[in-house]
Parts: sequence; C-alpha cells; structure tokens
Amino acid sequence: LESDRSYGQQMFAKMGLKIVASHRFTDYALAIEFIHSHPARYVFKLNGGTAPRTLNYVGVMEDGTDILALLALHRKQLQSPPDFVLMEHIQGVEVGVGAYFNGEKFLTPACLDWEHKRFFSGSQGELTGEMGTVVTYRGAEIIFNKTLAHIESELSQSGYCGYINVNLIANEEGLWPLEFTSRFGYPGFAICEALHKESWVSIFRKMLDRTNTEISTRDDFATGVVLTVPPFPYTHGYSILSKGLPILFRDTMTEKDHDSLHLAEVALANGQLVTSGIMGYVGVATGVGNNVQASRDSAYELAAKVVIPNLRYRNDIGDRVINGDYARLKELGYIS
Repeated sequence: LESDRSYGQQMFAKMGLKIVASHRFTDYALAIEFIHSHPARYVFKLNGGTAPRTLNYVGVMEDGTDILALLALHRKQLQSPPDFVLMEHIQGVEVGVGAYFNGEKFLTPACLDWEHKRFFSGSQGELTGEMGTVVTYRGAEIIFNKTLAHIESELSQSGYCGYINVNLIANEEGLWPLEFTSRFGYPGFAICEALHKESWVSIFRKMLDRTNTEISTRDDFATGVVLTVPPFPYTHGYSILSKGLPILFRDTMTEKDHDSLHLAEVALANGQLVTSGIMGYVGVATGVGNNVQASRDSAYELAAKVVIPNLRYRNDIGDRVINGDYARLKELGYIS
C-alpha cells in the first residue's frame, strides 16, 4: 500500500474514493514523452520503501517544465533503474487520518494530523518526510468514515495489525487520497503518545487480544517539532560536521520536559549525551494544549531548552493549521 504507489491508488479507487490521476513509469524517456504530450503540474514520487524522500518533488510549473528538467537530470545522474509515479497536482487543505487496526476492526478514536514535510519554515526546501506535525484524536469521525473505514474488510482479510494512515487533500469536490502510511511514522508516534492516557503496551495488547476496541485519549491537541543538526536530511559529511556534538539542557528543564522530549540519534560518551547515528535526527519536542496554539507554544518552549551547536528546527509548525486549515476543514464539513 505504501511503497507501491500505483497499487495504493488502485486500493483507494476500490474503496470508492476520488483519486488523482497518477501514472507509473520505469523509463525516463517515456515519462518525458508523456509530459510533452500532457503538459500539466505534476508531483514526482519514487516507489519503494527505501527510496529517499528528498528526491520527491512537488512541481510548481503549470506546464510541467520543472518536472521535465528534473527527469532529465535524474536520467543523467542516477544509476539505479527508475520506478516512480507522476501524480497530477491538486489544490486544497492537506490533512491525514489514522487509526489502529487489531486484525479484525479499527480501534477508536481515529486521529487527525497535519504534517509539515518541507525542511525550511514557510514550506520551503526539500521534502524530508516530516519536520513537525499537529495531531488530535477529536473530530476525525467524518473523514475516517469517508476513507479508512472503507478498507476495514480488506485489512481484516489480510490479518493486518497495527497503525495505518491516509494522507489527503480536502476541497469543495471531496477528499482526495494521496498515499498510505502502513506503520508507526516518525515523528508521529511520539506526538500521538502525548495524547494517550494509557501506555503503548496497553494499546498493543488491545490490538493483539481484540477484546477492547477503544483507547483512552485526551481531549487536546499535540504538536511535535523535529530537532536536527547538519547535514540532515542528508548523510554526507555527518561524521565531520555534527556527530559527537554535546547535547545540553537549560536549567529550567523539568522531569516532565524530559518525558516530552523523544530522543533519536543520540548516545552517551563518558557520561555526556551526544549526537550519534547516521544523519543528525536528534529527536522530537512535543507539547500539548487545549487548542493548536497552546500545543504549539508548549512544543517550542521545550525546544528552546535544548542546546546543541548548530541545532535547527522549523519555527512555524502548526501555523497554517491555526491560520486557516482547521477552519477551512470545518467549513467544508469534514471536522465534526
């Protein structure tokens, strides 16, 4: 569902959802010929679970000339055989809906999420996977019932057990599914955890023993901010630029703050916490509040207490949700 995007789109269509026109290619020349014959704005996405997200690209030219230039460069530089899709671009509000599945049915409640995938504030720069997200377990019923609920029988037949998410574009014409995430996403798991009233052990057991289909969650929003050091989102030069940097905390850091900071690529060196791993993904600072603004402020208050040389993170996570996306979804009738 996730790594074979064409199959994912076929499943969306089977679920009765409106799908964006998507075309799979394993030959650059054919893709270039296609765009010349069908000029439009496209989104370039690689197939495969291990494909680097930084190579995916959302086109901006209405005739597809930027995608043509990108394909010409990939054709010249990349050695591996191509496998990608060109998806027609669609305007609207981007939102995700996810839920836990126990092999037979979904656990409730489902959650809504607003991902911020680009590296820089203002949604500039390359696609990283995710630089921060806003999540809530309240108000997802309408979108869930129109999307994920329709795949319950197929998931049951396959015996799938775990978390599954659909990323969507919402507009006046309906809900347009873009892709599945059939796993616990990063940093999604850390942000969802901030809203759980029970442990992961308890939630996993509910998915496994199938005796209880409801998880206990808070009536709040959670925001997560990804903390990185150079050269994230790449690996080249990490050992010289940032690996081994000391990770320090301001005196105002509390035990609750430490619980809200989900460290990733770190290690202990002679008792000192330092950056480790392969690319500089330090961790996720999470915050909770009774609205998006409060949860956002809490997350950034925590992020400011982390001190690492050359630490970077986006300073606008949640802004587009506050400044229109949430209200627009309610106006369109998608949030209960």
